[in-house]
Amino acid sequence: MARKQPTKDEKAHLDAVARLGCLICRAPAEVHHVTTGAGMGQRASHYDTIPLCPRHHKATVGGLGEAIHAGKRTWEQRHGTELELLERTRKILDDEVPDE
Repeated sequence: MARKQPTKDEKAHLDAVARLGCLICRAPAEVHHVTTGAGMGQRASHYDTIPLCPRHHKATVGGLGEAIHAGKRTWEQRHGTELELLERTRKILDDEVPDE
């Protein structure tokens, strides 16, 4: 099943997340949808995303490397859980919003 196209607000959020750079190495990032707590067959919200570069997001050839999709248990031992990284992402975004 394909992911629903993001709304204008969701697209703005996804762009803001990607502009943060990878949480692990600060390289240019793409968004990773957090799957923790989403439930079987459910799609993660476009607001539940963290910025990861391709190296830290997707498995490399042969499944080796540091990607979250290459092995979640090893990933969490090295970098933290998806929920911890989501909280960190939200804090960074909140800190970037200028006070009114």
